[in-house]
Amino acid sequence: MTKEINIANTNLGGNNPLFIIAGPCVIESEDIVFSTTERLKEICKGFGLPLLFKSSYDKANRTSLNSYRGPGIDRGLKILSDVRSRFNIPVISDVHSVEEVKPAAEILDALQIPAFLCRQTDLILAASKTGKPVNIKKGQFLAPWDIKNVIDKFVSTGNHNLFITERGTSFGYNNLVVDFRGLSIMRSFGYPVIFDVTHSLQLPGGQGSCSGGQREYAEPLARAAVVVGVDGLFMEVHPEPDKALCDGPNMIKLTEVEKVLTTIKAIYELVKSFHF
Repeated sequence: MTKEINIANTNLGGNNPLFIIAGPCVIESEDIVFSTTERLKEICKGFGLPLLFKSSYDKANRTSLNSYRGPGIDRGLKILSDVRSRFNIPVISDVHSVEEVKPAAEILDALQIPAFLCRQTDLILAASKTGKPVNIKKGQFLAPWDIKNVIDKFVSTGNHNLFITERGTSFGYNNLVVDFRGLSIMRSFGYPVIFDVTHSLQLPGGQGSCSGGQREYAEPLARAAVVVGVDGLFMEVHPEPDKALCDGPNMIKLTEVEKVLTTIKAIYELVKSFHF
């Protein structure tokens, strides 16, 4: 069993229900963010699944210089603050540098360290020292057992409010592969593990100047992760993925979320009944 951590009075890990982290990849507009949040909250409430809303105020790691990055930290944090107050749900977003940690921690309920930055010691320590819950995404280049070194860095400050996200591993050009053994390996270290359904379907740089993706496999991979055993699922969701300004090919369409979670909840309850 993994440790229980608390995010804005919502418990994650341990014996608690499957946790959902969801939202558009990047903040495009208030309308998209608010309408998506409203529907996600309705859906998750119906399934009895806690929701943490995620959208990035800045996507610092983009394939092309011309790619859309988001509204920036000031405007983005304001929108995320409005999401939290309007819908009464916790919010999370990426931090990319030590300088971003303090202002982000003043607004966000949890911080997220992107996969490519998961070994940046100063960033990990700065995030940990806030005392906030932090989601560290395992790098595409990292073996699952190597996440133990990342955990050791984080908890060295005394903060144990940590969860880890698996988002696929690079085994070739423009592709990611999920080794489902890694979920069990990482959970053995005692901290909650989230499976990033949609980023695991990304084809990095697969469209030349932007990444591709295979959203049609979102539900099968989510099913597999729940069977193996995870504490939560991370899903990027958009009302119109084909028109999204970032990660459209791997995002789940908002109207499909309920269908996906119907299957996932049934599998989760079945697996839980066996007390694995």
